[in-house]
Amino acid sequence: MYFVRSWKRKNAVVATDVTGTGDPARTLALLWRDPSAAPRRGPQRGLTVDAVVSAATALADEEGLSAVTMRRVAQILGVAAMTLYTYVPGKAELLDLMLDAAYGRMPRADTSGQPWRARLTAVADENRALFDAHPWTAALAAVRPPLGPGSIAKYNHELSALDGLGLADVEMDDCLAYLLTFVQANARTLIDAQATEQASAMTDAQWWATAGPLLAEVLDPSSYPLAVRVGTAAGSAHGSAHDPTHAYSFGLDRVLDGLETLIGRRA
Repeated sequence: MYFVRSWKRKNAVVATDVTGTGDPARTLALLWRDPSAAPRRGPQRGLTVDAVVSAATALADEEGLSAVTMRRVAQILGVAAMTLYTYVPGKAELLDLMLDAAYGRMPRADTSGQPWRARLTAVADENRALFDAHPWTAALAAVRPPLGPGSIAKYNHELSALDGLGLADVEMDDCLAYLLTFVQANARTLIDAQATEQASAMTDAQWWATAGPLLAEVLDPSSYPLAVRVGTAAGSAHGSAHDPTHAYSFGLDRVLDGLETLIGRRA
């Protein structure tokens, strides 16, 4: 099951980093490992772009994106910061490289021949697994996706789940974006929940055990009968005010139900 590990990272709640802000020409050359992007000056110490990306990714996995600076990555690699800049121009380009590499490593299930709901569920689960393995990818704003081989291969693979359903090309892109937006939002909610638990040093169950009796002292149930009834039922069912795992399962079914209406019309 995804999202069962406790994630204790720094600065996990607010997305302060975005992709697509570096120099496009240099970024594309680096993403596709164009020889023209190789350093032509500075000390040669066996460093590669892949090594830089791997070190930055490990740092983000452990401490969050805010910890990823060119100076910190250089320290991990045992080189001077100026040496690192001869391989990657700056953090803007590095973020694109990190995300594209993460996309490139994603498992991609062969769901050919399966019903479309099963295919899209596999796509959703693959992205959920990505956010579990690398929580910083959920916090990273990627409105401008990295245009590297990992990103393009991911997009091509995910579109195949919608191919042959009678959808127009733009509709296929819309449906995929709709699905992935839901998955990322759910992942961010889980990150928020884990960050809240870490910051408060108590689980949801412990917090409710304290807050519940205090609320009962000031709340008149007759004034808010619907909120009390539904809130009590939900709390009993989920053990907290919100269960991201349940929300994922419920929400994914509703997303697919909505897409089924469109797909049914096209078919």
